[in-house]
Amino acid sequence: ASKGHIIGEQEVKAAVRICGGSGSADEKQSLSEIVLKTKKRYIYPRSATQAQYITEMMNNELVFGLGPAGTGKTYLAVALAVSMMLEGAVDKIILSRPAVEAGENLGFLPGDLKDKVDPYLRPLYDALYEMLPAEQVDKKLALGEIEIAPLAFMRGRTLSNAFVILDEAQNTTPMQMKMFLTRLGENSRMVVNGDLSQVDLPRGVISGLRDALDTLKGIKNIGSVTFSANDVVRHGLVAKIVKAYEEKSKKAQDEK
Repeated sequence: ASKGHIIGEQEVKAAVRICGGSGSADEKQSLSEIVLKTKKRYIYPRSATQAQYITEMMNNELVFGLGPAGTGKTYLAVALAVSMMLEGAVDKIILSRPAVEAGENLGFLPGDLKDKVDPYLRPLYDALYEMLPAEQVDKKLALGEIEIAPLAFMRGRTLSNAFVILDEAQNTTPMQMKMFLTRLGENSRMVVNGDLSQVDLPRGVISGLRDALDTLKGIKNIGSVTFSANDVVRHGLVAKIVKAYEEKSKKAQDEK
C-alpha cells in the first residue's frame, strides 16, 4: 500500500477473488495493479470484470457497461471521471440519466427543477461525495465543472473535454440514445451503463441501449463489458437475489 493509504477488508477480498480466478499470472498481476486515485480514497477493482471495465474505459472513447445493479458500473465510471479530472485530462464531468419514471418531463413532481430531478440523479451525487470532499463537489457543481442533469438536457450540445456518463441507459429510446451518442466532442469519452433485464419503457418501445449495441457492433474504439451476478459487490445476499432472478429469466427464455 502507498504511504497513508489503509487497505481495507474489501480490497483484500478483491485481491483474493482476482488472484484466485482464471487467467495467466501476468493478467492477474496487471489486474491487481489497477487503481483509481480520488481525493478521499483509492479505488480498486473487486473482480476481474471490473478490472476489464476500467481498462476499457481508459482505452476507448465510448464504452458500454452492461449488467445488473450492484456490479460497480456507475461507481467505477464516476471514479475514473474524478481521477481524470484531478489529473487535468478532462475539464468537466457530465452525469446523466433518463428520467423515465416521469416521462422525461417531470411535470407531476413538486418544486423547482433541481428538486424535481434530484431523486432520479441521487445515486450519481452519492458516488461523487464518496470520492471528493463535499465542499469540492458543491464548488465544482456551482462552477459547472461537474454537471448532473436529465438526458433531455443534452440535446443540441457538443460535449468537449469532458467525461460523460449515461446511467440507466436501458430506459432510453433509440432516438434519445442517438441524440446522446452524437454529442461526443473533442477530447471526450462516454460511458453508457445499463441493465437490459430492467427496461421500464412502455410495452413495444425498443430500448435505445439494445438498439445501439446492435447498430454499433464492430466499430473500432468502442468497448463493451458485460457483468453478471458474480460481479455484484454489494451485500452478499444481494448477489444471491440477483443470481436467482437471472436464473429465472434464463429459464423463461429457454422455455419459449
